[in-house]
Amino acid sequence: MSHIVLRAGPCSVRIRRRTLLASLVLLGVALVLAFLGLSHGSSWSTPSEVLAALAGREDSALVIREWRLPRVAAALVFGAALGLAGAVFQNLTRNPLGSPDVIGLDAGAYTGALVAITVLGGTAAQLAVSSVLGGLLAAGAIYLLSLKSGLSGLRLIVIGIAVNAILTAVNSWIVLRAELEVAMAATGWSAGSLNGVDWGEVGLPFLLIGAFTLLLGALSRAMHQAALGDEPAITSGVRLNRLRVSLICAGVGCTATVTAVAGPIVFIALAAPQIGRRLTGAAGVTLVPAALTGAVLLLAADLIAQLLLAPIALPVGVVTTAIGGCYLIWLLYREVRRRQGS
Repeated sequence: MSHIVLRAGPCSVRIRRRTLLASLVLLGVALVLAFLGLSHGSSWSTPSEVLAALAGREDSALVIREWRLPRVAAALVFGAALGLAGAVFQNLTRNPLGSPDVIGLDAGAYTGALVAITVLGGTAAQLAVSSVLGGLLAAGAIYLLSLKSGLSGLRLIVIGIAVNAILTAVNSWIVLRAELEVAMAATGWSAGSLNGVDWGEVGLPFLLIGAFTLLLGALSRAMHQAALGDEPAITSGVRLNRLRVSLICAGVGCTATVTAVAGPIVFIALAAPQIGRRLTGAAGVTLVPAALTGAVLLLAADLIAQLLLAPIALPVGVVTTAIGGCYLIWLLYREVRRRQGS
């Protein structure tokens, strides 16, 4: 049997055996990386020390639970959120390049955050709201421009890349016009970093990401039907316009919430859905493997960022950008060869 039925009371879910196995492996890898993250600091902690600290029975409990654990939790949740956002937009565009960091949504969220920092004062609530609004405005502009001559995935991506370039220029102008201290803080934050993240910064973002995740879970079946094409989706009763608006709001909400706390972290949303799809052997991009792969990628990248120039911790965005550039070249090469072959 290639499928397994999971039951919990009156509810049941039919899932492919390979998808379940790959998801469990990804979850195990994420837990191992999380444990390594809790063990790493100015000096390595032993597994017994980490477990004792988590139980509150160790002198180093404060360091592990209040300093390391928020960072590890943020890497897990934010990586999963970026993976979900990437899966949403790759399903919407039906293209592996349809990622928030490619089509300008990260740049739009960053524009909103810059406005909050330079004009409003930059409180946590202002950053969160401004980032989401900036991402939604960018998504709305891309969507409307794509509709004018008929919505298609490739056209949406090309328009998104153009909007991304424009917003990047706008962001540079805002930074250059800002006061020196604000500009330095904004430039450092733009690299995407989990350094110094604490529980006070991640409580509300975790709740928002949880809400967007529940929404995407409710929309997942319709999303996969729409990914097969407009006509099959309409035939099966999917209201495409309403679905697309809901998916865009949830996808932008995930990536903008991460941007509000950690800055724009690229590559994860681009790569996680495709890696998850290849691991599961699925015909399309599914949400759970994308989220788990995103968590694994961001955890691994953050560990590399901490170890590469230890004791100096690099922004995690530096690592993801370096890896993402290589991945994007490979993806473009495969896309070109596929189109030439067809």
